[in-house]
Amino acid sequence: MSRFAFALAILLLSSLVTPALTTSSALADEGWAVCDHQPAADREAPPGAVVIDPAVPGDLTIRTRDSPPGTTFWLPPGTHTLAGDQFGQVIPKDGDVYLGAPGAVLDGQRLNRAAFTQQAKDVVIRGLVVQNFVAPQNQGVVNHDSGEHWIIENTTVQHNTGAGLMAGDRQEVRHSCLRDNGQYGMNAYRTGNGITGLIVEGNEISGNNTDDWEKRAPGCGCSGGVKFWVVDGADVRGNWVHHNHGAGLWADTNNNDFLVEKNLIEDNDAEALFYEISYNLVFRENIVRRNTLVAGKIRADKGDAFPAGTVYVSESGGEPRVPARTGIIDFHDNVFEDNWAGITLWENADRFCNSPANTSTNSCTKLVTDRARCAAPDIASPPLRDDCRWKTQRVEIHDNTFSFAPERIGCVTGRCGRMAVLSNYGTYPPWSPYKGTTVQQAITHDQENYWFSNTYRGPWTFVAGDTSRTLTAEQWQTSPYDQDNCASFDGVSPRC
Repeated sequence: MSRFAFALAILLLSSLVTPALTTSSALADEGWAVCDHQPAADREAPPGAVVIDPAVPGDLTIRTRDSPPGTTFWLPPGTHTLAGDQFGQVIPKDGDVYLGAPGAVLDGQRLNRAAFTQQAKDVVIRGLVVQNFVAPQNQGVVNHDSGEHWIIENTTVQHNTGAGLMAGDRQEVRHSCLRDNGQYGMNAYRTGNGITGLIVEGNEISGNNTDDWEKRAPGCGCSGGVKFWVVDGADVRGNWVHHNHGAGLWADTNNNDFLVEKNLIEDNDAEALFYEISYNLVFRENIVRRNTLVAGKIRADKGDAFPAGTVYVSESGGEPRVPARTGIIDFHDNVFEDNWAGITLWENADRFCNSPANTSTNSCTKLVTDRARCAAPDIASPPLRDDCRWKTQRVEIHDNTFSFAPERIGCVTGRCGRMAVLSNYGTYPPWSPYKGTTVQQAITHDQENYWFSNTYRGPWTFVAGDTSRTLTAEQWQTSPYDQDNCASFDGVSPRC
């Protein structure tokens, strides 16, 4: 039985069996639970490998420095440490391989900032536990400087500050445990031209943002399981993303060409997926449950009427002019169960390239190379009027199942169980061509955002245009919204 089939079986049986079926031990047999379930590989040093002595602090650093590129290093069981100062680190050479025997731990002693640094290519790290490093905010412990084509597999990166991993071009992170790190499990960010060809497959990503960065730096947008910045081409497949203190997956600023499939995303405090000022995404065959319960309840208790989405698409859309495997954002064949809400499509009318209201400072859309062009008077006319704005457009949401019960998620305000497509009233800056209801009209009626053929169970409501307008299913399906053709509500035959 495949992982996804197994998880679907759990979902279907959830009302009949005990909750223990969704625990780590029960999911281990299907590969979901990676943490504490790593295979016992590399028990002995391969022929020709350099053996590292755990009794000698910094031995791994010294042996790496003194060995030619392409050397294999084997770390036997025990706790390995680096130099006794904050800049103790390992600087790999091209093609170096680091293998950990069962019980091999590389420990930062709550002193060293980073474990593996600089920009060697084709580095492999397998079977290690990397822990207790103290990376600064937004920096990472493994692949600190975003080297190209690093492969991190069957490795545990835990209990570090900052991010457990950084990412570089063509990086592969497979079957690894990224848990309980202070900021992110992985920060997929590289200065310059961003990252291409990222693979995140079969990992367990849990409990990250232990330092609660959104409270320490309100509005920083700097927390969660994995944060992606300017990544062009990412496959995020077969991961268990759970119990992160923030969003599970957050793609922020000019990401493109994402395939997010067959993941189990559950119990994250905020969104399961936050897709922000980005392009072209396929999100399919995922199980998404019990997300956004913390963040949604906080909003509701404050009287905030904004529909907090469990999937939040913010100023993001399909754009055929940006090369990718698809020209749309496509959500299909997913199962959503007992989340705070469904999918929110949002576009901030005041957030566009060169606007002071754009919190992604100095960023422009992928359609405009010179940010200064997005200014009066030229921005008021085509093509800049269209191309200076990140648009929530060409989003298709179909053949999904959405179910919830208010009593199971602790919702007493009625501000849960909502699906939404909306914008704000444009006001700023004074030279903006998007004032008034311009963007509200566009996102709601004119930008090819469609729900269809979904299945709903529970008291769902719908928000369209702005936060003041809540619709019943019947209103949602009829003019002027005409959404969810061929949808089924609580077992009632769909109207097509």
